[in-house]
Amino acid sequence: MSQKLRVLLVEDEDHLLDAIKLNLELEGYKVHAVKDGKTALKVFKEERFNLVILDVMLPEMDGFQVCETIRLENTEVPILFLTAKNTSEDRVMGLKKGADDYLVKPFNLEELILRVGILVKRSLKSDDLKELNSYKIGEKTIYFNSFELKQDDGVIVPLTKKETMLLKLLIERKNEAVSREQILETVWNYDVYPSTRTIDNFILTFRKYFEPDQKNPVYFHSIRGVGYKFTDIH
Repeated sequence: MSQKLRVLLVEDEDHLLDAIKLNLELEGYKVHAVKDGKTALKVFKEERFNLVILDVMLPEMDGFQVCETIRLENTEVPILFLTAKNTSEDRVMGLKKGADDYLVKPFNLEELILRVGILVKRSLKSDDLKELNSYKIGEKTIYFNSFELKQDDGVIVPLTKKETMLLKLLIERKNEAVSREQILETVWNYDVYPSTRTIDNFILTFRKYFEPDQKNPVYFHSIRGVGYKFTDIH
């Protein structure tokens, strides 16, 4: 890594804190490690981070509260929760508070490193796109902030918030398969569980908007058993 990527690690168990910090440093990350939520928030305000690793059970202020407070100021930095509780309620709570991923203790350090790498890579990609408030597919332009699609004849088509969010997710991950699970987390936030058919219908709508030939799509693909993919052919 030419410029060291910065990780804020919040964990109150000494042995785990030391092990995670050491392993991340061996991978080339610069790690600022703290042991409680209040210190974490103070450090987060003072420094810039590419990722936050956050234990749920912390003294004084739990990880959910820390995550919620970070999300009030910063919706972009990836947050990875560590928890001793392997319950779906805990996982859903974490995702609703704004976490990007979840790892249950005890975990394999190699898996942690892999997940950290994926989250950081994804956030760096979205940093590149963050300044882009619009994206052009063929002769049509999507405007993410105003939820609009400008067609090649100049006609403006309004997009729903969900359509815009799903388009943005697929474009941010262009040329990569995005799983239904990731779409559920990012676009629906687990509040509502749409069926596979619902997501398929969104893809069919995108094909109507963008594909020259809907039966032979070049941009929006369904990948059986995996998910969906946007291909940038330029």
